[in-house]
Amino acid sequence: MEKLVYYICYALSLLPLRVLYMLSDVVYPLVYHVFCYRRGIVRNNLVTSFPDKTTDEVKRIERKFYRWFCDYFFEAIKLLSISEKELRRRFIINNSADIEACFQEGQSVGAILGHYCNWEWLSCVGIDLPKNRVMGLIYKPLRSKSIDYLFHQLRSHQGGVPIPKNDILRYLVCYRREGRMSMFGYIADQGPKWENIHLWLPFLGHDTGVFTGAERIMRKMDNAVFYVEMTRPKRGTYTCTYHLITRHAQQTEEHEITRRFFAMLEETIRKQPEFYLWSHNRWKRQRQ
Repeated sequence: MEKLVYYICYALSLLPLRVLYMLSDVVYPLVYHVFCYRRGIVRNNLVTSFPDKTTDEVKRIERKFYRWFCDYFFEAIKLLSISEKELRRRFIINNSADIEACFQEGQSVGAILGHYCNWEWLSCVGIDLPKNRVMGLIYKPLRSKSIDYLFHQLRSHQGGVPIPKNDILRYLVCYRREGRMSMFGYIADQGPKWENIHLWLPFLGHDTGVFTGAERIMRKMDNAVFYVEMTRPKRGTYTCTYHLITRHAQQTEEHEITRRFFAMLEETIRKQPEFYLWSHNRWKRQRQ
């Protein structure tokens, strides 16, 4: 079954991206108007995050979000077969020299990001760095073996190394012993379970419980830490820009990295809110 789903999606990925966007345009009204996929969660998240916006403004962002959300699926599928030439044309990466400078000085990198724009494309950032660098992609294995296999394949197509979250430290220590420079990407804006909330901070107008595990690992490894900001100048084109948070994670105060990341992510979201994952029930846990 895993291979069947993969082969179907791979065949789909061979279509030009403009054709995949046509399919996305067909899927959009079904997802938004017919099945109303998580409409209540999306609307509530937008209303409470932007209390100053009118109902019409909220609905406009909502519609744009669902259009992008449908695009996200087909763009992710495209990674199964996209050529490096086309990827370089559609995916612009800024400040890679800053990452390589850390590697040249013998320091590995922690990259921290949110569910903003098409984060799956960040599995391809290795195209802008020497081939011997390791691009670690930390993920939580999915319950569906077929979908888990599919995403493992698309994330590794351009050299990314998908690593289950429970195995992170083992891989980091192994790479350090081997003298291999690595950049591990941490998506740090998920909604944690109660027992994993060690910090509450303001985020998009909410008192938000957050993970601090990524920061603890980066401090332990004394990584250079970068915030990875994505933008979408137009349909079919993304940019990735690295912003330095600290060159030495061990020298920061506890929770400083996490606080700075969420402040930077919020600034990004407020510029173009339609590209954030509003369908996630991010604030279902309240401090009280």
